[in-house]
Amino acid sequence: MSKDKEENKTYSSRLREMTAVLHKHEITRGVSPEKLRMILEDLGPTYIKLGQIMSMHSDILPKRYCDELMRLHSEVAPMPFAEVAEVIRESYGYPWTEVFQEIEETPIGSASIAQVHRAILQSGEQVVVKVQRKGIYEVMARDIGLLHKAAKLLPVTTLRGLVDLDMVLDELWMTTQEEMNFLTEAANAEEFARKNQDVVFVETPKLYREHTTTHVLVMEYVEGFPINAREDLLENGYDLKEIGRKFVDNYIKQVMEDGFFHADPHPGNVRIRGGKIVWLDMGMMGRLTERDRELIGEVIRGVASGDIGLIQEAVLALGDFRGKPDRNRLYQDISDLMSKYGSADMGTIDIGEVMQDLMDVMKENRISMPHGLTMLARGLTHMEGVLAEITPEINMTEIAAARIKADFIQKLDWKAEFKKGGKALYRSLHRAVDIPSLMAEFLQGSLKGQTRINMDLHASGDLSQLLRRLVRNIVMGLWVMALLISSSIICTTDMKPKIMGIPALGAFGYLIAFVIVMYVFIKHIFSRK
Repeated sequence: MSKDKEENKTYSSRLREMTAVLHKHEITRGVSPEKLRMILEDLGPTYIKLGQIMSMHSDILPKRYCDELMRLHSEVAPMPFAEVAEVIRESYGYPWTEVFQEIEETPIGSASIAQVHRAILQSGEQVVVKVQRKGIYEVMARDIGLLHKAAKLLPVTTLRGLVDLDMVLDELWMTTQEEMNFLTEAANAEEFARKNQDVVFVETPKLYREHTTTHVLVMEYVEGFPINAREDLLENGYDLKEIGRKFVDNYIKQVMEDGFFHADPHPGNVRIRGGKIVWLDMGMMGRLTERDRELIGEVIRGVASGDIGLIQEAVLALGDFRGKPDRNRLYQDISDLMSKYGSADMGTIDIGEVMQDLMDVMKENRISMPHGLTMLARGLTHMEGVLAEITPEINMTEIAAARIKADFIQKLDWKAEFKKGGKALYRSLHRAVDIPSLMAEFLQGSLKGQTRINMDLHASGDLSQLLRRLVRNIVMGLWVMALLISSSIICTTDMKPKIMGIPALGAFGYLIAFVIVMYVFIKHIFSRK
């Protein structure tokens, strides 16, 4: 009973602290992006971490909030070394001196969930030890519960009116729990190393699995240079353009081929050592399904070719809708987006900005994106920031489009495409048979004044192109149907001359029909690129 009372006392004390911070910032007068950031900083390390995770949710939060939350600093006051030693002892079941010769008491990094120390194993190997903050799980669980209560105090006209805060907090808590389990990070590091083992210019630090637990992670210490250390890299003979291209190429490979990518590629997590790119900190990784990757490729191809319809269909396939989608509005919003980039050269397009703008379109149309895609948006923003520092002339969009094009040609399954095209052609011919009768009914109804047409059209060049393509395909279908029917009738006769026992005129008709089908099919294939 006394324990419950103590917990309730702690709970009430923390609630008073939170309430005081909210009153200090006059939360009842609204929550601007700047105010939200300052509130989270005043609330302490737990909320700083939550704010950093919230910054990834550009599909839910307005862009200005995400941009501001990305400014939250990650460095917080370190916990005393006595607590570090205690966490290690509780995790191992024995003192740290049995595993390490030495651990530097001053951490090289201190964040909201853990801090990192340099150390030397008993075997003499140089390592880093990542130690979770003592009691951080309980603290964050308590604070999340209190945040749910505090969210109800927000006026409807503020942030609460823009997003479902309870849903956001639940997802943030799930993500944070994963990050607090260092065994998950260890598994991520092993998977990342396995997927990139054939990339000669990429390395991952050695993981000491035998010394890694839920609360303690031990990995190789990486000297090297931060990827944005321009002067140091140039002084040591590195080609910044080469580094930038390899950096982008590997990231696109992670996203489009592996579907497993580093979601936090800021300069502190990427180092250059011995001419190789070393990826650090696998606590925050993104995953994309094969279907998601294909659809992202469609979006990139749509941006590159200015195909609004292609982008729209990819967005419709990717997202989950909160309500019935308004296709006309979505098409217009994407059209407005494309007008922003329509006149831009491919080499000047910022893929991170395109992704963010697309997220805004989805948000306006009440479309929720997969979690992996929101993490990708954050990752691309960091990537563009790194490139701007070291090689601003390199453009991610060009490299991504080139890799996707190469993969398309390499992985094209002609058998599957022929089968797909054949089915589409069969359906078109089947429907084409009904066109004459439908047209007759339509004309007859029109003459009698019984036909009413309701049309919702957006006059544009895309619409005109679509109609022209539709009419052309219908005419082609009718030609093929006529040729097949007439050639089949001719083949039942004894008409001469003959080719291999078949009337030459009938064989010629079949040939022409085949040529038309192949033309339509090939045009369909290449119009998708």
